[in-house]
Amino acid sequence: MKPKIILAAMILSGSTQLWAAPAPVSEAASSQSSIEKRLVALENMMKSRNLLQAELQQQLNILQDEVSQVRGITEEQSYKLEKVLQRQRELYQEIENRVSQAYSQPAATQTQPTNTYTDVGASQAISSDLSENEAYERAVALIMKDKRYEQAIPEFQAFLTTYPNSVYASNAHYWLGQLLTIQNDQAGATEHFKVVVNEYPNSNKRPDAMLKLGNLLADQGLGEQALKTFNDLINQYPSTTAAKLATERLSQM
Repeated sequence: MKPKIILAAMILSGSTQLWAAPAPVSEAASSQSSIEKRLVALENMMKSRNLLQAELQQQLNILQDEVSQVRGITEEQSYKLEKVLQRQRELYQEIENRVSQAYSQPAATQTQPTNTYTDVGASQAISSDLSENEAYERAVALIMKDKRYEQAIPEFQAFLTTYPNSVYASNAHYWLGQLLTIQNDQAGATEHFKVVVNEYPNSNKRPDAMLKLGNLLADQGLGEQALKTFNDLINQYPSTTAAKLATERLSQM
């Protein structure tokens, strides 16, 4: 009896082992499912990372474009500022040259006391009105003698208001054009140079006024008007220094 009982026990034991064998398969399946979930999570993380990188790159590109635009604007403004400064240096140099010429004239050529600091050329008429002469010379002296350029502007404006038909009117308009150009008032300077060019055909300041006017028009982007002004200057005053300078400016346009 005992051997049979033992055998039965062995058979039952083997049966239990046979039924218990599938357990590792279930665990493997569960483990595989966990790995797949992790892979999906990793894939999602990679996609999110790629999207974030693409967005960051797009923002970086936009910033680079903005920086390039700002740099371009800065360079353009620097160029314009340099042109303004160069023009101011030229004007100051011209004023200094006129001061030197005025003080280097022989005493014999300065017979009129009111013309001590005159900026006129050889053909400049002289007023018989002493008050008019004094008012004009006072304005000119602010430039030539005192070098008070800003204060000279209202002085010339007052002179033109008081003596609109003065023989010095074209000179006063020319000087206002010069002084306002130094102050970077291109519109105001342009108007005064236009007055000299259009209303005073016999003024000895007209060639220089045409050159200044052409430069201002070109700087303001009015190329056609500048071109006409330069060509008129060259045709009407071909032997002047102003015409030569106008020819050089035309070659750069």
